Amino acid sequence: MNHQLSDLSPEGLRAFVGEQLERSRSRTVQLTDAVDTDDLVKQHSKLMSPLVWDYAHIGNQEELWLVRDVGGREPLRQDIDELYDAFQHPRAERPALPLLGPSETRAYVTEVRDKVMDVLDHVKFDGGRELVDNAFAFGMITQHEQQHDETMLATHQLRAGAPVLDAPPPPQGRELPRREVFVPGGVFEMGTSIEPWALDNERPAHAVHVAPYVIDTVPVTNGDYLGFVLAGGYQDPRWWSDAGWQHVQKASLVAPRFWSHDNGEWSRLRFGHREQLPLDEPVMHVCFYEAEAYAKWAGKRLPTEEEWEFAARFDPASGRTRRFPWGDESPGPQHANLGQRHLRPAPVGAYPAGASPLGVEQLIGDTWEWTSSDFHPYPGFRAWPYDEYSLVFFGPDYKVLRGGSFGTDEVVARGTFRNWDYPIRRQIFAGFRCARDPRPEELHTEELHD
Repeated sequence: MNHQLSDLSPEGLRAFVGEQLERSRSRTVQLTDAVDTDDLVKQHSKLMSPLVWDYAHIGNQEELWLVRDVGGREPLRQDIDELYDAFQHPRAERPALPLLGPSETRAYVTEVRDKVMDVLDHVKFDGGRELVDNAFAFGMITQHEQQHDETMLATHQLRAGAPVLDAPPPPQGRELPRREVFVPGGVFEMGTSIEPWALDNERPAHAVHVAPYVIDTVPVTNGDYLGFVLAGGYQDPRWWSDAGWQHVQKASLVAPRFWSHDNGEWSRLRFGHREQLPLDEPVMHVCFYEAEAYAKWAGKRLPTEEEWEFAARFDPASGRTRRFPWGDESPGPQHANLGQRHLRPAPVGAYPAGASPLGVEQLIGDTWEWTSSDFHPYPGFRAWPYDEYSLVFFGPDYKVLRGGSFGTDEVVARGTFRNWDYPIRRQIFAGFRCARDPRPEELHTEELHD
């Protein structure tokens, strides 16, 4: 998708929206048809909803926004609105609710989608409603479905039993030209005011000054992180914040989630496969506190959200801010590991075509990246089209993650997209890269060499 949606004719925009809706639904069907009825209704972790709740919630949000609001049609199942309101029922309580069964859910979401396609056929995109300008409401709902698809993919990672998902391996990695990149800093335009499907917390564009810093070329790998584990990092309070040390002791953490150590070998569990730990892939399933502790052990720190976006979007040659590290074109398979194309992060160095102008790689896809920043609104923020997407989450309780994972779809994985979660969360596909302040002699060079 590009930000020239406004250049499309109404029929061109209609066709584009239809394609995005179909893509997201195909993925939802794949994730729910892959398991039997018992697995659909079971809660695989108290951190997650039953898959069947996610599926019906996707349909319910689509009905609320596209059938009733945009389309002005009569409700299909107003009686279930409260059941599938994410703010009414915490995830741990959802299995006890009188949810629609799998067959009822499939019938419901199919009926909703039929109504939506009829609304799409008749909607006027130039009717003077902000909600349908550039098909925003359709874009919001497409992104909502893709975000829940990534959540359902995380549920698949948590389920016990034989593997049910399959995908080809990602491209091979390569030796990196350098391990770190010096970023000269400067003023850049953070966020966006022109990306038509950007959500409220990405807006508005605003000038931000970033001081010079050094950032890792690629995310921290399993091999890198294993060094921290073997050095006794989980047993040494020197590397942990007070909150992090309390958590690591309370939760008895000794390694990233899904890692195991047996008979002298390290392995990981990945969608039902127990496999040797791939040392050249980005580490994932670490919480913010683990990322923070590793960075301190390595003599570094986590990047701020501003530093991450500067490295990802700023082009020092032209002085402009790009949509993506590689330019303004939407992500292709040569740029980034997205969309469940591969069911794992790619080895570092696998996407040279996705590098930023400064030479920072794999900023988009593979793993979400923890930053040191709390989740706060940008200057001039306006909650729209509803308060519950971002506004209620702002504050020090949540840390910002950027960049997307291998499970994030391209319709979501913008250079401006902001994710957030509690600093203890590990079930998400999250890793990190490190940054540091430059040494005095580095302030006089434009490039670092190993």
